[in-house]
Amino acid sequence: MKLQLNENFLRIKPSYLFSDVAKRVRAYAEAHPDKKILRLGIGDVTLPLAPTVIRAMHRATDEMADAATFRGYAPEYGYDFLREAVARHYASFGVGVAADDIFISDGAKSDLGNFVDLFADVPVLVPDPVYPVYVDSNLMAGRTVEYVEGNEQNGFLPSPAGLSETPRLIYLCSPNNPTGAVYSKEGLAEWVDFALKTGSLILYDSAYEAFIADGSPRSIYAVEGAEKCAVEFCSLSKTAGFTGTRCGWTVVPASLGDGALSPKKMWERRQATKFNGVPYVVQRAAEAALSDEGMAECMANIAYYKNNAALIADLLQKKGIPFTGGTASPYLWLKCPGGLGSWEFFDKLLCEAQVVGTPGAGFGLAGEGYFRLTAFGSHETTREAVDRLDKLL
Repeated sequence: MKLQLNENFLRIKPSYLFSDVAKRVRAYAEAHPDKKILRLGIGDVTLPLAPTVIRAMHRATDEMADAATFRGYAPEYGYDFLREAVARHYASFGVGVAADDIFISDGAKSDLGNFVDLFADVPVLVPDPVYPVYVDSNLMAGRTVEYVEGNEQNGFLPSPAGLSETPRLIYLCSPNNPTGAVYSKEGLAEWVDFALKTGSLILYDSAYEAFIADGSPRSIYAVEGAEKCAVEFCSLSKTAGFTGTRCGWTVVPASLGDGALSPKKMWERRQATKFNGVPYVVQRAAEAALSDEGMAECMANIAYYKNNAALIADLLQKKGIPFTGGTASPYLWLKCPGGLGSWEFFDKLLCEAQVVGTPGAGFGLAGEGYFRLTAFGSHETTREAVDRLDKLL
């Protein structure tokens, strides 16, 4: 082939972080078929979909079998019934979002990677450690990525203090993946004020908002002025266990700008061209998840995972290992004991306890020496993993 390829792909690692983890685990399993491996690494759910969600999917499937109720192509921006359900969800925790500003998608990861289609070669600011998609999607597009460090001193919640006033795309995630840290309203307000002052745009990932129960903001729009400087991405992957069902949304406020090149109008045009919409059956399932009955069932599942997190947190406290997360997040971000590197600690847990986590180094330079454990396993798996770690650490 003589066509020139996008050489920016050489700027990213040849394989995705979780592919590297899976490769090492697979090799160990093949070499030790007698060992039972407990997986507390990837952030995938284990509980089934809520009963209310399943009933809605069955009803919608039956509709698809009847010519009178059959649906073909879904609207590019989502069915009105789901956009309105999402708006009511925001209203349930005191945040006003217009249904017309909500765009239904197949998950936050896709939109976080695709939203940068709207921008020219602009600078990008991401926290470090960070969810790899934020970085890789911009490196693929040839952009310059700047980092602001999260560390033990700032509670893994970096602020804009000391940054130049260059306009940027700014990625924030709260509760954070991988650290589990959660911004206060005051902490988010610093970023909103900075974005308004500099003409920057915040790309806010709120995929784990349903885990918040301490009054911290569940949306960037809880902060005054955010509707003028922020786009929000959310998903039902963790809230309702839709990791395999795939449904989320992006909020692009009309107040971000006017004219043909306003972000909302551009996103509408981009989605109409490059996205065929989320299946009707899935959107009905999502609507059910956001109903009062469905949300109560989903929150019971989240409580199950938070109980797992408490088990891991109790162990880390017992061992005197510093960590963040585990209360308003399914993730626990711990400092590797004994000064071990992230991958060294990964190998130690895998080889000596057959427990799988995620090396912090995979989330950025500031993640070296740290490690992520997830609470998404079953109670039985989590308890057994905690028992093994108790003996090892």
